[in-house]
Amino acid sequence: MPDDEPGERDGEPGTRHDHGSKRDSDSDSGTEQSGGTEQSGGPGGELRAYHAKRRFDRTGEPRGLPASPEDAAVPADGEAAEPGAGHRFVVQIHAASTTHFDFRLEVDGVLKSWSVPRGPSTDPGDKRLAVPTEDHPLEYRAFEGVIPPGEYGGGTVIVWDHGTYRPTSHDRRHRPLPFARSLELGHATFWLDGTKLRGGYALTRFRDGEGGSGRAAWLLVKSRDERARRDGHGTPDPRRARSARSGRTLRQVAERPEAVWESDRGGRRAGRPGSARG
Repeated sequence: MPDDEPGERDGEPGTRHDHGSKRDSDSDSGTEQSGGTEQSGGPGGELRAYHAKRRFDRTGEPRGLPASPEDAAVPADGEAAEPGAGHRFVVQIHAASTTHFDFRLEVDGVLKSWSVPRGPSTDPGDKRLAVPTEDHPLEYRAFEGVIPPGEYGGGTVIVWDHGTYRPTSHDRRHRPLPFARSLELGHATFWLDGTKLRGGYALTRFRDGEGGSGRAAWLLVKSRDERARRDGHGTPDPRRARSARSGRTLRQVAERPEAVWESDRGGRRAGRPGSARG
């Protein structure tokens, strides 16, 4: 077996192919999936699927530009990141045809994305289904608002959590693995430092979607650490959840679709209906 296969100590024992009784039973997230996270080419190439699905003269979602080295150091609020702060992540709640959570990690200049029907949990006993979707531009970290009806993903979006993460995957010789490589191999562990989510997590692919095996699918699982909770309140209620950026609920954002989303690139503003500033 290759030396750079993830080591058995990464994440939780038994997570790689564990289909325990508490595994998320959702089979459809309501979001079209990309078939995996391993797309090739530079950031521009990885955003082709994102661009193809959207009409930017009708939606206030960010168009996305090729990432520069400086972009990784500039968070959505426009303030410079602290040295060594790590890569960014965001969790958005999306009330589209079905309400689900979008879990996004900054990797190689784009946001690798998974639709998580029931949302991330802070309980290590919960195994959350995570369906890969198309890569999103880094600017999407800041997006909060209403995607117009009839457009792809039409519905309300709030930024439920955001912050930084650091990879913790190691190979069988206990050497650090590049995060993109750990995703290729189907098992990535990382530590989140968000406003709500903190501690270790693991993403594990249990179906690659190739060879007629069905849709690609992963599990998102909380590690057993000091940040874990086992009190039955590990999963947020999307109807009551509030934005980490604006403090608003899905309903409050939906009631003010005329508010503007503000990009972190040069202070550009998208004043079209259907976008909102967080």
